Amino acid sequence: MTRDLRRLLAPRTIAIIGGGAWGASIVGAARRVGFDGRIYLVHPNAKTLAGCTSARSLAAIESPIDAAFIAVNRHTTVGVVADLAASQAGGAVCFASGFSEAVAEDGSATDLQARLVEAAGVMPILGPNCYGFINALDKVAIWPDQHGMASVERGVAILTQSSNIAINLTMQRRALPIAYMITCGNQAQVSQAEIAEALLDDDRVSAIGLHIEGFGETAPWVALAQKAADRGIPLVAIKSGRSVQAQQATISHTASLAGSDAGAQALLDRLGIARVDDLPAFLETLKLLHVFGRLQNGQLSSISCSGGEASLVADSIEGRALEFPPLTDAQKRDLRAALGPMVALANPLDYHTYIWRDTEAMIAAWTPMAADHVGLTFAIVDYPYTDADDWDCATQTALSVRAASDRPFAMAATLPELMPQDVAHHLMAGGVLPACGLRELLIAAEIASRPVRLEPEIPLKAPELGGPVALVDEARAKAELLDYGLDVPRSVVLQKTGDLAAARELSAPLVVKGMGLAHKSEMGAVRLGVGHAELARAVTEMPGKKVLIEEMVTGGVAELLIGVTRDPAHGFVLTLGAGGVLTELVRDTVSFLVPTTRRRLEDGLRGLKVFVLLQGYRGTPAVNLHAVLDAIMAVQLYVADHADLLDELEINPLIATPDMVVAVDAVIRKG
Repeated sequence: MTRDLRRLLAPRTIAIIGGGAWGASIVGAARRVGFDGRIYLVHPNAKTLAGCTSARSLAAIESPIDAAFIAVNRHTTVGVVADLAASQAGGAVCFASGFSEAVAEDGSATDLQARLVEAAGVMPILGPNCYGFINALDKVAIWPDQHGMASVERGVAILTQSSNIAINLTMQRRALPIAYMITCGNQAQVSQAEIAEALLDDDRVSAIGLHIEGFGETAPWVALAQKAADRGIPLVAIKSGRSVQAQQATISHTASLAGSDAGAQALLDRLGIARVDDLPAFLETLKLLHVFGRLQNGQLSSISCSGGEASLVADSIEGRALEFPPLTDAQKRDLRAALGPMVALANPLDYHTYIWRDTEAMIAAWTPMAADHVGLTFAIVDYPYTDADDWDCATQTALSVRAASDRPFAMAATLPELMPQDVAHHLMAGGVLPACGLRELLIAAEIASRPVRLEPEIPLKAPELGGPVALVDEARAKAELLDYGLDVPRSVVLQKTGDLAAARELSAPLVVKGMGLAHKSEMGAVRLGVGHAELARAVTEMPGKKVLIEEMVTGGVAELLIGVTRDPAHGFVLTLGAGGVLTELVRDTVSFLVPTTRRRLEDGLRGLKVFVLLQGYRGTPAVNLHAVLDAIMAVQLYVADHADLLDELEINPLIATPDMVVAVDAVIRKG
């Protein structure tokens, strides 16, 4: 259910309930952003504060309440929410903590949160454990602390579960216009995705940034991504939880189920949401998207008056989906006319310093770099803090080139602190991006030039398993996969002390494996290339009571891994990568959520280092890529049919030959 958040997020009448000190802070925060509506203070003692009207109870307020900030203890909060809902208020911010985020300390906290949601009914609430929000477009702040935001006419929206991160982001001095700063708290009723989706209805929002600790239900995220794609509004995320420690911190702080990072990345990829790893890159990416939106391509032009800077920036795109295209003949002609014969013409361009402070000459030298085929042109300029005005020639040149060319143009300070705030605002007013940090600019450019590819299908859910998880023996696992169309080696299962006559029907060379072991290689439970003459001895030396004897697959070109793990937070995570005994060492993998499309799978395979082997490497034949994709699609089908029981599936290796692919080892665990 998507609730109507308009009254809550753009109120004209605010009630602050309880919390005298918090009330003073909220009044100050609202006035700082220019709020000119009515604020009521509700307190049993009818305290007067900062010139606001006081009331002893909600019933004493005659005006309809659009939004309330509830600053009372958690138990009282439930009753206040019920009273607000009964009065048809627009919504509330529930400040109190001690709900589901505290379940480790208080077993009743989850029940209390459920009562809070029930009390709210259809009235939207933010939180609990929520700091509130700032709406700089409509000059509203329901915010119990300092903030650094000012009224804007258009800007980006930022949503986070962390109040402290939200406070810090409001204090940014990078000339990024922030339209909304919203803290989401526990998301007991309204989720982060639902809030973001509501903000897409505001035409003044240019991009949305999401600091995500846990996703919860995936359906609202799919709806958000689809609506954002339809409206052309970019989404950028920081997702906490790459490390085990981060996942534990997330769970203890917000009670959100973080899940695996591979699952989180797969979900973000599926939704077309770009991911960054730190706050500076987060802000710079949002800023670029605010100014230019999506870039035409990942081709860059770089301008500097230093060979060292030109080399630095050339090295900085290594490993990124960005390039510095060679100069065209037309660019060379215009640059030669502007710079003369002594300057080596290249991209990145070192235009030397002899034209510095000659604004007309600088315009003539910079303009050819902002060519129509280039996605983003930038000049590297670090303003001296001793006298930034002395370099006004660069500012004026950038503004002139942007106005004349109408092409995306940025001024990049390699050191973020050397982009003065007043200069940044001046550049922004003229449509030039003031980039605070070269690395951050390149991250932003890569994201902005990346095509958005959305998979609207909701990922397969991973229901809770009943009972203990057990290993399915390999022979049975392969038989189940064979039923779904995967090729497996011909084989027999025998007791170690039994007759080997059945194995004589198999063609040597053979593979002998001990049964009931997940990691056979480490336990000496695999023998390869066994002939019929030495079969008896190989069987005797195997650990365990039963052995699996298979025909050995020969002619393999590449070994692949197909793995599926159950991720309670995100669904079933399908991982493809380089297989064999070096899987953990090579770590050449890509992950998806089940189900995904054949095209996505092929694109993922093409992005792996091992793909060069699949194409044929140094005279070896190429593999049958269609057969590889058929095998992966068959695994997805198996997962869908066994979702209620499957805990883990791994085929390693899947041996690919020029003609076929064979699952030579399979591990399945079920609940």
